[in-house]
Amino acid sequence: MATHVLTAPGLGSSGPQHWQTLWEQLIPGTKRIEQTSWDAPVCAAWVVHIEKEVAAAGPQVVIVAHSLACIAVAHWAAQTKRPIAGALLVAPPDAERPGFPPEALGFTPIPNKILPFKTIVVASTNDEYCSLDRATYFAATWGSRFINLGAKGHINAQSNLGEWTEGMQYLRELLPAGVKI
Repeated sequence: MATHVLTAPGLGSSGPQHWQTLWEQLIPGTKRIEQTSWDAPVCAAWVVHIEKEVAAAGPQVVIVAHSLACIAVAHWAAQTKRPIAGALLVAPPDAERPGFPPEALGFTPIPNKILPFKTIVVASTNDEYCSLDRATYFAATWGSRFINLGAKGHINAQSNLGEWTEGMQYLRELLPAGVKI
């Protein structure tokens, strides 16, 4: 089966109870974009891995990014020539804020131009890594549809979303015509 969904976890990756990991088990053909270092990420290296996996998956793929991977996808989009169907960008962190984890290198400045594919940014009102105003700004500058989930924290395993069926609906909006999950 063709890969139609690539998951892109953030800093530290996504553990067994994270909705991304659950989606990888639930959605046939879903593949994780693995990174060399989950704990000391370098943006340029993450972009190389995104490029490699998109090249293998083809233009009908949707990237489902969480947290720091959202910023990596924006950097990747600024330099790739590869088309994709879209990207679901969940809980983008503000890598430009004071106190951002210093082990994450090269993620700033955050690209602030319209992404060349359909995108949805999903954010929370109480995300410790990004204010709602800043998430709204990212959505506007990236040309994304914006969804406010309310008070869901960093929209990760601690948010107790389980399989996050609401998020799967957003994913369906980005899939190429005729692709069902």
